[in-house]
Amino acid sequence: MTAMPTIHTRPARTCAAVLRAGSSALRTPAMTVDADAILFSAKSFAAAMLAYYVSLRIGLPKPFWAIVTVYIVSQTSAGASLSRGVYRFAGTVVGAMATVAIVPNFVNDPIACSLVLAGWIGLCLFFSLLDRTPRAYAFVLAGYTASLIGFPGVLDPGVVFDTASLRVQEISIGILCAVLIHRYVLPKPMTGQFTGKLSATLRDARRLAGDALAGTPEENRRDRHQLAADLLALQGLATHLPYDPSPVTPRRGTLHLIHDRLSRLLPLTAEVEDRIQFLRMDGGGRADRLTALVGEVRAWVETDKRDGGETAAARLIAQARAVQGSLGADAAVPADGVGANLAGHLAEMIGLLQDCDRLGQGMSAGRPSRKAASLHGPMRAKGYVYHRDPWMAARAALGACAGILGGCAFWIGSGWPEGGTAVSILGVCCSLFGNVDAPAPVVVKYLVGSIYGVLVSLVYSFAILPQVTGFTVLVAVLAPAFLFAGSLQARPPTALMAMGITLTIPILSGLGTAYAGDFAGTLNMVIALFFAVGFAAVSMSLFQTVPADAAINRLLHLSRRDVGRRALGTAPNEAHWTSLMIDRTALLLPRLRASGKDHADILDDTLRHLRIGHAAGRLRTAVAQVDGEAGVALNGLLSSIAACFGTRGPAAPADLDNLAELDRRIGALMAMLGTVAYGSRPRIGDLLIDLRFALRSGRTAKGGASPS
Repeated sequence: MTAMPTIHTRPARTCAAVLRAGSSALRTPAMTVDADAILFSAKSFAAAMLAYYVSLRIGLPKPFWAIVTVYIVSQTSAGASLSRGVYRFAGTVVGAMATVAIVPNFVNDPIACSLVLAGWIGLCLFFSLLDRTPRAYAFVLAGYTASLIGFPGVLDPGVVFDTASLRVQEISIGILCAVLIHRYVLPKPMTGQFTGKLSATLRDARRLAGDALAGTPEENRRDRHQLAADLLALQGLATHLPYDPSPVTPRRGTLHLIHDRLSRLLPLTAEVEDRIQFLRMDGGGRADRLTALVGEVRAWVETDKRDGGETAAARLIAQARAVQGSLGADAAVPADGVGANLAGHLAEMIGLLQDCDRLGQGMSAGRPSRKAASLHGPMRAKGYVYHRDPWMAARAALGACAGILGGCAFWIGSGWPEGGTAVSILGVCCSLFGNVDAPAPVVVKYLVGSIYGVLVSLVYSFAILPQVTGFTVLVAVLAPAFLFAGSLQARPPTALMAMGITLTIPILSGLGTAYAGDFAGTLNMVIALFFAVGFAAVSMSLFQTVPADAAINRLLHLSRRDVGRRALGTAPNEAHWTSLMIDRTALLLPRLRASGKDHADILDDTLRHLRIGHAAGRLRTAVAQVDGEAGVALNGLLSSIAACFGTRGPAAPADLDNLAELDRRIGALMAMLGTVAYGSRPRIGDLLIDLRFALRSGRTAKGGASPS
């Protein structure tokens, strides 16, 4: 009797183990990505067929535009799909209105019409590159809608208004169906993805602080670069939150508060690391209390379970302020002044981390934190600041105009009947892919997808669709191709190739109101498509490509220029400056990978610019509080910094002699301030120490003297 349970329980245990293993496999990241891609593809296909059916029922002549729109608008999250749909609709309407205004008035002069249409597309691209938010998509659509409608309409300007009106209706139906399906059928909210990324970013921030306290430079480098990339990724997710179907989304003010604190934390950890290394090498001063404080702060930072964190943070801040006061009251040796400066930075770092914890916990719990906006950071949050470069945007826009005009010249000169269609596709490529430094590889990926799309379309057009007799059967035969391409579109590595498939099949397969089966027309369309995309790859290589080294040098040049402006008091406020430099750091990361240059040195240069500009800007605001000879010397120092950093060529480093001279003048100014009694002397002294360490970090990296 005792053997029976053993015989029966062994298979049961085996089955349970198999089920647990299967459940674990299904929860792996790869399986999760696959499941999400399949769900996205199914919903997109359902929205496309719904849009196609509605367009057929109301008698629109080219219902395939509704299918194309669905696949352009559809995103993996409900919020992103809605925001993209809103901006696509706005851009389509504006582009259609521009086309109706341009083509009939210039149709008698093809050259002038081409110039105006190309200029409009270039202008829209210019504004999209300056915006750098999801709103940029509206500008892109305003440009390439004019291209799609305008160039083919040159041959028949009398129907341009009707064509524009019908195109807006077809696209509107596609937008509506895509938004409804992705929002109400198994929606994937953006809020959960955002809070997950925020939690990872807060962990990265704590690790960065811990590595700074431990004095591990290489780890700190990687952590700072990761935090800069995290902040850009968070901003990209946050822009879609207002459109998210989640019942509770983080408030805009809360997002700005947490961004400003994380942004300030990035250079602050470099300041802390420099001070700790200096004091270790110096070995003098009253370092016992400071060493104990650093150890306690590090233990607090690295503790996962922070029960009573509010009390511990307040105690550590009070302790840091006490150490700062005792070391700064009578700084008998230079190390005491640096120690007081370090204690002040530790107090600020503790407060910033505690604020980030409060804000993060409030957002994760779906409620705002009333205590989040403490005195540890700026009360008036600035939020993420985008780097915008009108010169580079104008360069890309003029390149697009040149490419489109080159296509128009070939069309007009050759009299090619399908030239209008080819140039319209060329304008779409120049607009849609003109937001990257090297667009040609992106266009090639799209071209590869278009080749697959053409092959599939030919099979559908002349082998499968002639046998279809009803809409239900049509949906069934279209499903394999669209479901497979849609799953590829949900994966970033294959998204561009998939778009070439999903945007080509509806048009070339002739998914209109009735089956046409025009082989000659299809062949002409294929030739126009390949010519346009191939010409776009060549023209964008010539006119719209920015070498990675040139883009890097441009960003470094602008950073140096703005350091000079900070020293002169003409640059933006501190929060704006810090966020702007972090965005530039995030923009440098992909360009450095493309150039093959050493990431760390160039990114460290950007961080040095941030630190120098921060200290110089704060000194400029405080210079009015320093009178007499010291005030004159401080003004002269800031003017020298502006001359050193603000008037050089792209990415030219400050030479060692200039850095040494600036260091000497700071030392003399600090000695001069030590003989003057006034209330703001400790603050001015702290800022001079910050400036000196920031300048010395650049000098050390270039082979000069160490801070000791």
